Amino acid sequence: MAVVALITACQTVGTNNAEIVASQKEALLSQSGFKVITVTTPKQQQAINGLAQYRVSAVKYNGKLYYVFPTATKDKIYVGKQKQFNAYKQALGGAADESASKSAGSAGSTANQPAAHDDIRRRGPPSRRS
Repeated sequence: MAVVALITACQTVGTNNAEIVASQKEALLSQSGFKVITVTTPKQQQAINGLAQYRVSAVKYNGKLYYVFPTATKDKIYVGKQKQFNAYKQALGGAADESASKSAGSAGSTANQPAAHDDIRRRGPPSRRS
C-alpha cells in the first residue's frame, strides 16, 4: 500500500514539474512576441493533437513557416514566425544561464531545469527560398 502511494506521489511531482516548465516556456514565448490563439474547431484540434507536447514545432501553413507551441490543455497555441522564435531561443538560453548560475556551487541535480534550447519538429518538406 505504501509503495502505491509513493509511486503516485512521484508521478504527481513529475507532472507538476512538467507543468511548471511548460508555464515558464509559455511566459518566454509571450515575452518573445508569440501570439496566443484559441483552438475553436475540430479541425484545429485535430491538427494540434499531432504536435509534440511541451515543445515548439515548426509547421508550414499556406507556404509559410510558423513555430507553434500547444498549451498543456491543447485549447490554445502560441504562434510565431522566425523573428519571434529567434527571440524565444535567446530568452530560453538566458533563462538556462540564469538557472545554471543559481545552482552553481550547489550539489543539487539540474535534471529539472529547462534546457538551453527547445527541440524543433519540422512538418513537411523544408522550404526553398527563391
